[in-house]
Amino acid sequence: MAELSYREAMAKALREGLVEDERMFIIGEDIGPYGGPYAVTAGFLDEFGPKRIVESPIAESAMVGIGTGSAMAGLRPVVEIMTINFSLLALDQIVNHAAKIRYMSGGQFTVPLIVRTVTGGGAGLAATHSQNLEGWYASVPGLKVVIPATPHDALGLFRSVRKETDPIMFIEHILLYSTRGEVKDDYYEIPIGKADVKREGKDFSIIAYSRMVNVSIAAADALSKEGIGVEVVDLRSLRPWDRDTVIQSVRKTGRALVVEEVWQTGGFGGEIASAIQHEAFDDLDGPVARLGGLDVPTPYSMSLERLVAPTEATVIEAIRKELAR
Repeated sequence: MAELSYREAMAKALREGLVEDERMFIIGEDIGPYGGPYAVTAGFLDEFGPKRIVESPIAESAMVGIGTGSAMAGLRPVVEIMTINFSLLALDQIVNHAAKIRYMSGGQFTVPLIVRTVTGGGAGLAATHSQNLEGWYASVPGLKVVIPATPHDALGLFRSVRKETDPIMFIEHILLYSTRGEVKDDYYEIPIGKADVKREGKDFSIIAYSRMVNVSIAAADALSKEGIGVEVVDLRSLRPWDRDTVIQSVRKTGRALVVEEVWQTGGFGGEIASAIQHEAFDDLDGPVARLGGLDVPTPYSMSLERLVAPTEATVIEAIRKELAR
């Protein structure tokens, strides 16, 4: 296995697509000469030319509209929206057009569109650049939402996403690009909607996604020194999401904590907690717990921002609280 950064894994995934499928092109802001806001597309313009690496003005709605129309016409567009916060400017195109065209055309048209965007806080970018809106998109029929936490999963999931004929929100966390992990040398794919048990445990289950998987694993490692075995389940996709793996884990441990970075009120974790409560009620030794972000806009101050999202310490505290019941 090779060790790659998340950034390198995404660059590999995109380059593979451009080489293997002449119908694929990427459109976005600063993806050309600048090399991408997160340096994922560095060198792509020289390698593939301006017809495949399309520099866009600051017009997210137009970008997704171009992507939707070209996908309907048989191309394979990848629209890069600099942050998920900016996707709000394309909400009508994503939700009312791309997600519904197959249904509203009676299957005459499909939209094999990939919208790549970046979620999350922690980079000191203030309230309007630090939100986690992936749960919103996971509530929309017609969209699929994929949110890998590791370089291995990012590459494998993107390979599967490229084969889809419906629109995909492919969401990457801003703080994950520099993280590193082992990636198989041989070709592999990861199916959409299949969770992964990132860490085995017998006493408690954490269900998480995106950067909170890393935070949860760190908390689980710390608790293992106290003899507490915490299992960490990485959803990897929010729509569809893998109920079977989650329920199997909870039935084994008897306890569950759902961890996510987004505001806890209205967070996607409520959907997960509801399913656990309904499907594994008789196996639970305590109530399903949730840990999300504070219900406040993200502060610009880094010292205050660190208090907003769940951390290793708050995850540990939440688990100890539940075990003490």
